[in-house]
Amino acid sequence: MFAADTKVVPVPMTDAYNSEPVSSWKQIVGSVEPFLEAVERRLAQQVDAFDPALADYAEYALNGQGKHLRPALVALTAKALGELGEGHVTAAVIVELVHLATLVHDDVMDEAEIRRGRLTLAANWGNELAVLFGDCLFAHALKLAAGFPTPDVCRTVSAATNTVCAGEILQTQHEHDFQLTRETYFKVLEMKTAELFALSCELSAFLSGIGLECREAMRQFGLAYGTAYQVYDDCVDLFGTEAAAGKSLGTDLAKGKFTLPVLLLWERASLADRALLEKLVRGWQPGSMKQVTELMMKYETPSASLEAVYHYLEKAREVTRLLPASEGRASLAALTDFLAAQADTLEVCA
Repeated sequence: MFAADTKVVPVPMTDAYNSEPVSSWKQIVGSVEPFLEAVERRLAQQVDAFDPALADYAEYALNGQGKHLRPALVALTAKALGELGEGHVTAAVIVELVHLATLVHDDVMDEAEIRRGRLTLAANWGNELAVLFGDCLFAHALKLAAGFPTPDVCRTVSAATNTVCAGEILQTQHEHDFQLTRETYFKVLEMKTAELFALSCELSAFLSGIGLECREAMRQFGLAYGTAYQVYDDCVDLFGTEAAAGKSLGTDLAKGKFTLPVLLLWERASLADRALLEKLVRGWQPGSMKQVTELMMKYETPSASLEAVYHYLEKAREVTRLLPASEGRASLAALTDFLAAQADTLEVCA
């Protein structure tokens, strides 16, 4: 639990739990592995909640092989604040359902064929069915949220879902917008991605019975970590490898969605190179990515973009330093180190 009166108070990060760096995902989530397994089982059980005619889609969508990062945030937040309960499992399932719904819709909009190393739902069954089933996932998440004895959970999940969808709309409005500002870019990131990270932490804190001030602190951790994660993912899309990412790459730029590496390239490029970049984007061809990559390397935008990842990870770490010493706190801090290490590796590849 937090300190007296549920106020966030700074404590030194020198407890025994942080004596050694955590380097692997399994080490970080090891203490909550039974919780994550329970979430996976509960997700699989949701297949039966859909009409039998939708069973194939539900089975495919709900039994992917993701890391379940958002459920992990629910669990680690609860561990940092107290104990895990059955309500936390349900909350993790709800957040994951919303997340999966956004992925189904994203893959339709981006015309992506690969997700988590396999064909997307849209690639298997077509865009129309994928969009409709994504709607079903959203609706089912809200149905589960309405099952809590307090309307606060459903209200919070509904608001977060609205924010995520609004973020996607805002991003779509700015496709092929060469005047897109960094401010708008980060606003989109916070809305469409970081919001679900924040929801994971905020819901977990609420279900742990923590006061408003501390719930807001955990929400800020989720926003900062989620923003760092999305900037990193945007970098992967441009200078990562499809084999390592397990999904189709280059889809953002092919659709005219400008991410931080491209915005930095536009800011730094000569007029001639700006003209070349605009020509490549507006007339996108399979071979365009190679030329864009060469431009990014010329203006050193990969390393500059990753600096933003490190910046937001430090903002997340600042929140963990306000928590009482515990294994849960150490694991949240380790999450930031894990993502930083992944970014380091990407920088080497770049």
